[in-house]
Amino acid sequence: MTEPELNQLLSTITPPDEAARAAAHAHWASLAKPLGGLGALETLLEEAAALTGTAQLDFSRRAVLVLCADNGVVAQGVSQTDQSVTRAVAENLAARRTSVCQMAKTARCEVVPVDMGIAGDSVPGVVNCRIAAGTQDFTQGPAMTRAEAIDAIAAGIALVRAQKAQGVQLLATGEMGIGNTTTSSAVAAVLLGQPIETMTGRGAGLSDEGLARKMDAIRRGIAVNTPNAADPLDVLAKLGGFDLAGLCGVFLGGALEGIPVLMDGFISGVAALCAVRLCPTAAKAVFASHCSSEPAARLVLEALGKAPLLTAGLHLGEGTGAVASIPLWDMALAVYDHCYSFAEGGITPYTPQC
Repeated sequence: MTEPELNQLLSTITPPDEAARAAAHAHWASLAKPLGGLGALETLLEEAAALTGTAQLDFSRRAVLVLCADNGVVAQGVSQTDQSVTRAVAENLAARRTSVCQMAKTARCEVVPVDMGIAGDSVPGVVNCRIAAGTQDFTQGPAMTRAEAIDAIAAGIALVRAQKAQGVQLLATGEMGIGNTTTSSAVAAVLLGQPIETMTGRGAGLSDEGLARKMDAIRRGIAVNTPNAADPLDVLAKLGGFDLAGLCGVFLGGALEGIPVLMDGFISGVAALCAVRLCPTAAKAVFASHCSSEPAARLVLEALGKAPLLTAGLHLGEGTGAVASIPLWDMALAVYDHCYSFAEGGITPYTPQC
């Protein structure tokens, strides 16, 4: 896909369907319970109706897309482990042994591991969307070319379309890639105009020395590449990762195809921020699941105008936070679909008092 083709595609994303939102709101108001009593659980279904264009909601088929990629910046000592761990976790995702796989069983959610650019050969059992065998070290120059960033975004959009063709109605986002909190912190610092110190956390548990190396690498990467904060593709290409760009495409794909996409934590939040900066209307497909314990996670949520369903200090990755929120969707739908109405119960409806 070329950049003009991507821009043309994004121009077809339509605003939320306010009639469908109003219909969902009216249905909630008809049920025998205090008005707005389920709070954010009501709002999320109203937003889902506005996205899908109908107040008749069904999210029984769901999947978590776990995008895996390696990042050249690990050469700067920004992580506890080397790139081999990305491959090891991808192999265990394929074998359905990881944390998100166990949680997904409970949430009746399929796990779809995707290779966006793991170092070395392709991993058996993992969907192959490889752009290259990992990005370049962004302290030495751009992490990827602008064309590669667009290819990764296009791959994310294609993943959503493939899932929709299989009947999937709800998508969760996940990722695996050693060094990807470094790329995400760099991208977020530029897009939000925030100090590197504010946007950078310890990731998987860096020491003080490791955190200092991480911040120094981000500082040097920004200085070398001079990314243009007004051009999200430029920022993504120069400082991002293939997983981040692919997730950006997943959020855009959700907006194009009318499928809710659950953000996981900080990394997928930064991907959602890139998507919304590329196409503000794409925000209709972005649904927050939780607030990661990464320091900048709340700043990203605030920039997106999204409120998390869960605040549990999660920072595991793989899509675990997004999958953890899915049972709340099920509970909301259970009431939405099956609770008796005021009329059925012979009860005078509540009316707003203020």
